[in-house]
Amino acid sequence: MTTHTGSCHCGAVTFEADGEIDGGLSCNCSICQRKGALLWFVPRDSLRITAGEDALSTYTFNRHVIRHQFCSTCGMHPFGLGTDPKGNEMAAINLRCLEDIDLAAVPVQHFDGRSM
Repeated sequence: MTTHTGSCHCGAVTFEADGEIDGGLSCNCSICQRKGALLWFVPRDSLRITAGEDALSTYTFNRHVIRHQFCSTCGMHPFGLGTDPKGNEMAAINLRCLEDIDLAAVPVQHFDGRSM
């Protein structure tokens, strides 16, 4: 299993995520469209915050089921936290915040979150 490292823009928040990146999800809901995030979902225990947990702020909206995490210094949104439809704790990693990722090589699935 591969460990990927990432951070917010200013570096105050750093993290690691374990797993193989087999694709990214591009959602058109009101927040994802504005953020431009490309999401990779992993079990919550595959995400480790290695620095700056105290720098994270949380934003929720709509049904308040996803806790969108962002750096209170630079505003970057490295990941979100929530549960999948089966109730499993999940993390939605913003692939754009990972180091050494060739985003052009990541297959992208488009999700119509706007209609939900």
